[in-house]
Amino acid sequence: MKRKSKLYLRMTILLLVIYLFLLTVLCLSEYTDSHATIRSFGDAFWYSLVTLTTVGYGDLTPVTPLGQAVGVIFLLLSAGIMMTLFGAVISFVTSEGLPLFLLSRQRKKNWYYFADCSVESRTLAANIYKEDADTVIIFGEKRDDQTEFPDYPCLFINVSPARIVEHKKGVGSKCRIFLMQENDIGSNPRAIDLHTLPVDVYARTTNGRDHLSGNINFFHSYDCCARQYWHSKPLCSYENTIVILGFGNYGRCILERAIMTNILSVSQHVAYHIFGDARQFLSMHNHLHETFSLNSVSATTDSLIFHDDLWEMHHALMELADRIIICPDNEPEGWNIYWRLNSYYKLHGQIHLHSNRKTPGVTYFGANEEIYTPDQIMRTALNKAAITINEIFCRSVSYPTRTWDELDDFHRDSKIAAADHLLMKIRILLKDETITELTPEITQRASKVYRESRKAPDIQEMYRRIDHTRWLRFYTFYNWSYGPARNDIARQHPMLCPYDQLNPEQKRERDAAWELLESIAPEL
Repeated sequence: MKRKSKLYLRMTILLLVIYLFLLTVLCLSEYTDSHATIRSFGDAFWYSLVTLTTVGYGDLTPVTPLGQAVGVIFLLLSAGIMMTLFGAVISFVTSEGLPLFLLSRQRKKNWYYFADCSVESRTLAANIYKEDADTVIIFGEKRDDQTEFPDYPCLFINVSPARIVEHKKGVGSKCRIFLMQENDIGSNPRAIDLHTLPVDVYARTTNGRDHLSGNINFFHSYDCCARQYWHSKPLCSYENTIVILGFGNYGRCILERAIMTNILSVSQHVAYHIFGDARQFLSMHNHLHETFSLNSVSATTDSLIFHDDLWEMHHALMELADRIIICPDNEPEGWNIYWRLNSYYKLHGQIHLHSNRKTPGVTYFGANEEIYTPDQIMRTALNKAAITINEIFCRSVSYPTRTWDELDDFHRDSKIAAADHLLMKIRILLKDETITELTPEITQRASKVYRESRKAPDIQEMYRRIDHTRWLRFYTFYNWSYGPARNDIARQHPMLCPYDQLNPEQKRERDAAWELLESIAPEL
């Protein structure tokens, strides 16, 4: 298609040059004859037009031999020129010419480019349009005949991101590019040299950190699902036994998020029972025993119990569990587990099923429209909260610290984990376990409660202990251990110890994540 478009363009330019030359010759040759009816360039153009279109009014005719020769040429070229012009128009309309022209008329809007037109891409595009109607959605491939046209305005343009950026011409905000196929950044030809373009890139992956370099950002759909799950269905104080059935990508991320964020009180003792192959997970995270009771239920701290046998053999556990999370990577397998549990077990707690299929009466999570949202993928609010936490932290300590841009990926993740716990902190402060969304009003109320609580040293100590527990979990999850001095290479930190062993300044560091509430409320 591209070659054909270029061919039509070249032929059109060539014929236009020849056409103008012939008009000039016709005008000059006829102008010198006193009997000629063609006396100007306009007359020559009119004559050529009625001749090429085969109308032939006869009001103007060449009388000189050279003029008549030009007339014969016009007669011979009429069919070819019309077909070429017609082909050029068709090519412009049916290829990338018209969409690119329409795109160039909307440079001031926000552009979102999707390298493919998958279900995930269309879902994210729809959620973006809901939040920002002043946007242009661009799919970087031709629309398939089997694909329904989206309910929002969009363009299908089979061109590279570089061509899109070229048409943006630096007007308005930077273009955002999404690679929605897993690990597309390493296999999609459209991903080549994206780091050199003035764009923000969001690439879906199954491994690696959330940030590569410069403008390349990764997101994990499994982690997005887990984050959305615990935000919409957070842990409650009455839940002491949680069962996770399936320990693939979804199960692993759900457990990781639970480790990072499910800290409600200093006296909680939640037991997580995990069914699935956890050998690689345990080999990778070999310091979890420092903050959890591994493979034995504790009455004083949280426990991680990894089962090698079948969940079907644990009738008492299933029937007494406060929550059962069904999350194998294979969705039909999850439904099979769901029906067997309901058919053969007398269940005490809730069942949460990972499913993209909505069925009445089933408590499900992980639907595409819940996972593929701008806030989940671009994490604008979460990153802003993390940056604010770091700023508060820098102001609250006496020793040298690093700004957000100076932080490495690990310490950025540390601040992001602190921001991710924000919803749980609000539920703790307001003593309301039904809160699942952050709003300005709720955040301001929680901030007021926190300010009042600082007048009571014992309550402030409790809040510090809660955040220290959260901080310990994050560092031990990434295999850090205690050391007399901080050593990032050896992964050692002097604060990786019980709260009571911290000095006063170290204890005050735990205030930063709570103080964030007052700063973040205006942003919401």
